[in-house]
Amino acid sequence: MATSTGGTETTEPFRIAFVPGVTPDKWLRTWAARRPDEPIVAHQVAEPAQLEVLRDGSASMCFVRLPVDREGLHVIPLYHEVPVVVVSKEHPVAAFDEVDVTELADEALLQDPDTVPEWRDVAPPRDVSLPPLPDMTTQEAIAVVAAGPGIVIVPLSVARLYHRKDVVHRPVRGVSESQIGLAWRRDDDDPRIEVFVGIVRGRTERSSRGDAASAVFDDRGGAHRAAGPGGPQSRQPAAPSAG
Repeated sequence: MATSTGGTETTEPFRIAFVPGVTPDKWLRTWAARRPDEPIVAHQVAEPAQLEVLRDGSASMCFVRLPVDREGLHVIPLYHEVPVVVVSKEHPVAAFDEVDVTELADEALLQDPDTVPEWRDVAPPRDVSLPPLPDMTTQEAIAVVAAGPGIVIVPLSVARLYHRKDVVHRPVRGVSESQIGLAWRRDDDDPRIEVFVGIVRGRTERSSRGDAASAVFDDRGGAHRAAGPGGPQSRQPAAPSAG
């Protein structure tokens, strides 16, 4: 938005956040080409903070990993990602092209089991005599995996983001794909939001303002065209959402 400082009008940067694994470069380049005089700033946020940056106003929009609490938000689904298991290069799983989640039931999962309910539901009860799993970021957990013990199950883009030479990742059957969406506050009337939604949806610069507006507000049930992420981690467009 435009602000005035000492009689000189300046434009506040348009701030976009994104969770690990999302690569917004394509959309940022399009924005820069179409609106060179309107700065845009993008920064990565940890998944637990993906809505916090919207609520506190530190970002106008955020590429989030669904599902999320949609209270007070517009959320449009964009694309799905395949789940993969990350193991050390010496792990037996490394010899296969893909693996079923049931074949990982006896492995030590180095993350909250509730983040992979399909694994949690087939794994044997955890030995209560073992020490609790320490709090680790995904990157830290993958570093532990590289040393040999344990596995991590994450979306493909996250495995690529934190890839190391001493680990490999393989697709996991039986685990639901994750989904990326674009979210912003319902009470935020910044017109740049409308423009950015149009860019993410692949609308041309000549698209009418009315067309872009209809794209913004169809996230609560109307059929809409999903935008691909511009990267190899995408699988398919999202189905229309009623959230």
